[in-house]
Amino acid sequence: MEAKTTKLKTGTYRAELLLDANNNTLLPFNFDLSYENKKPRIIFRNAEEKIVVDEIRQYKDSIFIKLPVFDTEIRCKIKGGVWEGVWINHYRKDKNIIPFKAYFNQTYRFETTSPVSTESVEGRWEVVFKGQNGKDTKAIGVFHHIEQSPFISGTFLTETGDYRYLEGVLNGKKLLLSCFDGSHAFLFEATLSDKEHLEGVFYSGSHWKENWSGIKNDSARLRDPDKITYVKTKDSVFTFRYQDTKGNWVSSGDDSFKNKVIIVQLMGSWCPNCMDESRFLKQVHEKYNALGLEIVALAFEKTNDPEKSKAQVERMKTRLELPYPVLITQKTGKDKAGETLPFLNEIAAFPTTLFLDRSHNIVKIHTGFSGPATGKAYADFVKETEQLIEQLLEQR
Repeated sequence: MEAKTTKLKTGTYRAELLLDANNNTLLPFNFDLSYENKKPRIIFRNAEEKIVVDEIRQYKDSIFIKLPVFDTEIRCKIKGGVWEGVWINHYRKDKNIIPFKAYFNQTYRFETTSPVSTESVEGRWEVVFKGQNGKDTKAIGVFHHIEQSPFISGTFLTETGDYRYLEGVLNGKKLLLSCFDGSHAFLFEATLSDKEHLEGVFYSGSHWKENWSGIKNDSARLRDPDKITYVKTKDSVFTFRYQDTKGNWVSSGDDSFKNKVIIVQLMGSWCPNCMDESRFLKQVHEKYNALGLEIVALAFEKTNDPEKSKAQVERMKTRLELPYPVLITQKTGKDKAGETLPFLNEIAAFPTTLFLDRSHNIVKIHTGFSGPATGKAYADFVKETEQLIEQLLEQR
């Protein structure tokens, strides 16, 4: 007699990714499982972020979970209240399979040693990540204690974007933060050596590990994101011509773009910060499109396979319900993006966003994206961007 498909237990789970088997380094995160119209539905949680996952397939005691937008998946078997399997990141060619376990009815993320926080990391920290390649990266850590408890939320801002929603605890002097969003698998560990110094280790999946340090500094700043990428020659008119996911050619010379203010988003469907920016640009499009604003995204995918690129971009566009065209450049990486746009000094990050006036002159280039997890930085960006758009729309 053929085994029946296992009924999934509804409720909260605690999951773990085994990043380093030798040291038993575990990245924990939480998700909730429920049923909607008799189909399983999962919500991954990172602090305020909630990621809905509905591409779930079951067969007997096995479950296959395709993460939304990104080309990654979880495959595992279910034994009672325990799921055991792997998370597979199809973007990577090596170290792309990480052991995964999930435990039903475990609601905590990191274990806590005390219900009350005796130390504090509240506020802004000047941070340096010491890369394996010998290259240091500056960042700003922004951490918040939840109701004076040991529970922490926060993120790191860098010149190329933020580390999105992080959640964890401060156990005495030990800081632990994690994030899993289907693309990122981040784990941060650090020790508070005194009230103003942090020393720790950062893991990105099982392929990257680097030391980091932080100094409490409420006035810490990074370079101006509007000055990192710039036009080599003034009064450069921006032009583009690429195919959309249906194979139609879309050009800046099309009637739909003539005499329009245009936002050009350099992005990729693999990029979580790009997804955050795309959600913001969707709102911008809804607010200003009827007034003369157009938005177009140029996708730099992780593959040179045209059909796979189109499929990944179409999936992203559908999931996010983007109302503006996303065009396939058939180029990969920042270097190729720079070759595509030789009138710019460099492309330092995805996303990079160009703002064009009605004559399609470049008036501003913004590197990276500080998303909702950054709080004030995001609010300031939204305000400044809308002010610029309104100024450009007024010009005739």
